[in-house]
Amino acid sequence: MNNNHFSNPREFESKTFKEYVNLIKLNFLLIFLISIPVLSAAIYYAIKAPDVYKSTTVLKISKPQGGILESPVVPGFQDFGSDRFIANEIEVLKSRKIKERVARTLIDSFTVNSNKNHYSIIVDYPKGIENPQPFLLSKNQIIGLLAGYISIEQKRGLDIVEISAESYSPYEASLIANAYAAAYNEINLGFNRQALTAIKEFLNGQKDERLAQLSAVEETLKNYQEEKGIVQLDEQARALIAQASDAETKLNSAKIDLTITSKTLNQYKEELAKQDPEIKAYIESFATEPYIKNLQLQIADLQSQKDRALVSTVTNVRKNEMIKDFDAKIDDLKQKLNNQLSVYRAGILARSPVEIKDLTKKVLEEEVKYQSLQASYKKLNEFVYEYDKKMNQLPKSSIDLARLQREKASNEKIYSMIEEKYQEAIINEQSQPGNVLIIDPGIVPMNPTKPNRILIAVIGLFLGIGLGIAFAFIRYHFDNTVKTPEDIQNRNIAVLAFIPKIKDIKKGNTYSEFIVANKPEDKASEAFRTLRTRIKFLRVDDGAIKVILVTSPIAQEGKTFSTVNIGGSFARDNYKTILIDADLRKPRIHNMFNDKRVPGLTDYLFGQASFTDVLKKSRVNNLFYITSGKILPSPSEIVGSIQMKNLLEKLRDEYDYIIIDSPPLIPVTDAELLARYADATLLVVKANFTEIELIEKSVETLKYDKTNFIGTVLNYFSYRDGYGSYYKYYHYYYGLADKERKHKKKSSTISS
Repeated sequence: MNNNHFSNPREFESKTFKEYVNLIKLNFLLIFLISIPVLSAAIYYAIKAPDVYKSTTVLKISKPQGGILESPVVPGFQDFGSDRFIANEIEVLKSRKIKERVARTLIDSFTVNSNKNHYSIIVDYPKGIENPQPFLLSKNQIIGLLAGYISIEQKRGLDIVEISAESYSPYEASLIANAYAAAYNEINLGFNRQALTAIKEFLNGQKDERLAQLSAVEETLKNYQEEKGIVQLDEQARALIAQASDAETKLNSAKIDLTITSKTLNQYKEELAKQDPEIKAYIESFATEPYIKNLQLQIADLQSQKDRALVSTVTNVRKNEMIKDFDAKIDDLKQKLNNQLSVYRAGILARSPVEIKDLTKKVLEEEVKYQSLQASYKKLNEFVYEYDKKMNQLPKSSIDLARLQREKASNEKIYSMIEEKYQEAIINEQSQPGNVLIIDPGIVPMNPTKPNRILIAVIGLFLGIGLGIAFAFIRYHFDNTVKTPEDIQNRNIAVLAFIPKIKDIKKGNTYSEFIVANKPEDKASEAFRTLRTRIKFLRVDDGAIKVILVTSPIAQEGKTFSTVNIGGSFARDNYKTILIDADLRKPRIHNMFNDKRVPGLTDYLFGQASFTDVLKKSRVNNLFYITSGKILPSPSEIVGSIQMKNLLEKLRDEYDYIIIDSPPLIPVTDAELLARYADATLLVVKANFTEIELIEKSVETLKYDKTNFIGTVLNYFSYRDGYGSYYKYYHYYYGLADKERKHKKKSSTISS
């Protein structure tokens, strides 16, 4: 016969949305029980959590114009360069250096503030003391804590950075945010003024040194005049001294400029060497290129000749003509030098990476300036040497005085020049702006920003529900028990009927399980009638079905319950039916009818009782039963005996249907032996109890023995677990039937 009769085999299908919703409904209590403690914990936290205040300082950070590390604006990449620059500055804001300055500010504030309750992050309280007073944490502790209470973010697409500080004290939140902004602004100014500060400090040292030299020379000159008496120099000597002091002043000025340029150039070179050593070497070789160097020497030579002309004794008209001629030649050479520099500058900048173009340009300019100053210094040195030779030609009595007076005049001029440069450097340093503008300082917040108690409660609710649903789905995923008919049909196993849960069975009263007799209008009774109809119209190889074996994979699956109710269904349909309790290990049919177990089947098979003695009639017309009898060893041998076969042959002639209750199939072989005598074998499985693997193994066993296996009965099935059509159909059909019965009962009551 076709064992797949009444089955609907199909490939495994994913659950629909409605089925998942139904799964949630079925696990509503579980989800509720999981959600409540999570929600309670969230509410408790929301109530107990302290208020957190937030203060924000808004900064505008512009890219420095002409700074050492400035990246030039490249068309098409302005936003990228700006974003990268801001990202670098944010990292500076997060540095330990900034945190150290902020920590010092907080410590100073705590020290001078009389209200210590304004602080919460930077203080702690001693343990075990009543009304303890806060004490200040160490500097390192404060630095370690700051990162957890500060957030630094750039507004997308803008040069705006927000520094937000959180604290349990509104005053402290504002103090930290503003301290961060002030510390960063201070460091930024220092960085932008770095080169100017170095020049100022160098000039300050030179100023002190020249002042000391001038004082020493003046003292020496005074002592010399007192010792030798006042010596008058002639007009020629005084003119020579003035010219020599001017030349020496220019030489020293060039030396100072050369030193300043050297310091600036080295600073740029060190930075460039870190980023691209090859470009640094290329610029150095270019600056000493013969053509460039020759132009610089010519300019220096003409400048030297011009200086000589300025101090010459020629007429003013002739002197002006000479100076004008020198200026023209110098301008022409400078133009040639600038043209050549433009060519080289374009080539160097073209091969420089975008990030260091400006730095490369600075190094090139300072390198060329340094080489020019070297050439000028060399020529001025020769100029001063010529005046030294002229000084040596003065009368011997005048040489020492002339030298002292020249040295005094030279030092006076140099000191005045250095003082002027020093004051200019101070102005330049102080006027050099930073690229940070504090737009909005952090104010003391009036209301807390955290915790959002409503949001916490809502999150706790959804988290609890989510955990509950996740647990329900995980449990469902790992639960390999049968739940719906499809779980069986998807494995090409026929399902003849699914018996719903029965709610009103009295505990300890097994007779109440005889549902077709006690509650013929119940949904379970209808399910058994459906099963009866399907069995009636099934045909096996030898004809119609008369002997039906009922078994199950394991115990506690409703095998005896199904046996009795199947028999009752046939009997109520006017078929003479007999039930045989062949479960000689744990018999239950006698309990279903509130009867005694003996005499029964074993007593008859061993000749200890007659057939009349063991045959018993139930209160349902046409339904008879034989109990198991005495429990004897070797049940398998008894059910497989020739006496058992003969009994079944005898009953075939007297009854329309013979329903045999047998032990579970997996633990013992009794059911396999009985299946050979039966026309059809039913396998009873229990929803949410029987594992799919056990069903497959049981069916495989029955098919291997070539029995007439006709299908399964899904017992204890919840129509709600059917996720859809099952529940909808039964709810409508039986709900309508229940309403009709109640209406009829009510009408009959009123009539009577």
